[in-house]
Amino acid sequence: MGKIIGIDLGTSKACVSLFQGNKAIVISNSEGKLTTTAYVAFLNEDGHKVGDPAKRQAITNPTKTIYSIKRFMGASYDDTKKESARVPYEVVKGDNNTPRVKIDDRMYSPQEISAMILQKMKKTAEDHLGQEVTEAVVTVPAYFNDAQRQATKEAGEIAGLTIKRIINEPTAAALAYGLDKKGIDQKIAVFDFGGGKHDVSILELGNGVFEVLSTDGDTHLGGDDVDQVIIDWLADEFKSEEGVDLRQDPMALQRLKEAAEKAKIELSSTTSSEINLPYIMPVNGIPKNLVRTLQRSKFEQLISSIVERTIAACRSALKNAGLSTSDINEIILVGGSTRIPVIQDAVERFFGKAPSKGVNPDEVVALGAAIQGGVLTGEVKDVLLLTRNLGVSN
Repeated sequence: MGKIIGIDLGTSKACVSLFQGNKAIVISNSEGKLTTTAYVAFLNEDGHKVGDPAKRQAITNPTKTIYSIKRFMGASYDDTKKESARVPYEVVKGDNNTPRVKIDDRMYSPQEISAMILQKMKKTAEDHLGQEVTEAVVTVPAYFNDAQRQATKEAGEIAGLTIKRIINEPTAAALAYGLDKKGIDQKIAVFDFGGGKHDVSILELGNGVFEVLSTDGDTHLGGDDVDQVIIDWLADEFKSEEGVDLRQDPMALQRLKEAAEKAKIELSSTTSSEINLPYIMPVNGIPKNLVRTLQRSKFEQLISSIVERTIAACRSALKNAGLSTSDINEIILVGGSTRIPVIQDAVERFFGKAPSKGVNPDEVVALGAAIQGGVLTGEVKDVLLLTRNLGVSN
């Protein structure tokens, strides 16, 4: 039987893994990185780029550079108007009230864009193995509905992959964390705060059985929303001084997006971030600069409501599982946005214990998907995933 690869198709990043030599490993892409930026750029000569090469040219090609496409997967056009207003590329109404990305005269479905990212993951695995790969386990947020899961399967088909199983991201993370701890009975909270969504799942682990007790979250809450808070702060500051809204200009909006993301990352390790955007926009024919210092304390104030929403999901998930914080043995952080110190502090305060540092938040979901692939091929034995009737499917 051929290899079944594991793919974490995230909102901001994608990651591919496979089970090899009794363990799951993450595979480096052609740029030598373990994760691939979920950007797709369309070039004038009708080709396209995926990953960092796409992101690098985003400022000069903002209307043809697509990111955060996962937020449009399986959704209606009417339900994605808020997301559409935030991005510099054009999202239009397609057949059956579906969102479509308009590039020149061509309309692309979110599945087609996602397929380009999946093709990059497929080729990354094939280059590593030296053979064709046709089957995959792909992860989705726990709160993805049937339409969103079906859209993910369709993206796989377009990419030339048969998706053998779709599993929930928190379940995959628990699988990766707990594979070598099968003999220990414990209850795990998986706090997944990625680029586009937030999930909290409570799982019970014992004798190789991973049972999902409850799950809660928000498919429209993630690092993109943290970025947006900084974007709005910068744009509002500029507008109050110059009377011009930078969000209305695609190139300026893309520059704000990249500056916001950079500041957010810097503020995880420093107490202030210098944002310097020269010649951001001419006002009355005069080029204007945008220079601001964002203090970590100000940043934490700006995102306080987002932090509270992430903890509300913890509260709800615990209640639905019939447990209290003292029942939780381990907390696993998943997703790049969990690197934000105020998020980590809030999680530690809520659960009364520090989260585990033993897993990489960017890689753990893909590793879990590869382990599930190993279960399907028979390489991994004595592992069983169970889900109570939660209104979501594994």
